[in-house]
Amino acid sequence: MRTDTNDTIVVSALRARTSFGKLLRRVENERRSLVIEKRGTPKAVLLSIRDYVGLAAPEPEVLRVIGEESRKKGTDKLSSRQVEQIINAARADRPKRGRFRSASSSTPT
Repeated sequence: MRTDTNDTIVVSALRARTSFGKLLRRVENERRSLVIEKRGTPKAVLLSIRDYVGLAAPEPEVLRVIGEESRKKGTDKLSSRQVEQIINAARADRPKRGRFRSASSSTPT
């Protein structure tokens, strides 16, 4: 196993097969990619799911900003249930609006 200039781990296919669990943990924990070689030729890359998603569907700028604000305010730690409760409470506090106008209000005079 060696590391190239980009801090990428390079391993043989045999080493990847025998140490897959350990390599998988390193990729996730250290946020590094892993190049798997067979007979000295790169054949595959192992990435964390977070890195893969970032490559496959880059985060729009607005979502990045919202995420930063959420981390600053601590709201990124809320569970789905807590978010649902906050939304329901905010909706309950809003004044009710009528869905339909009465027939007399829409009739011209």
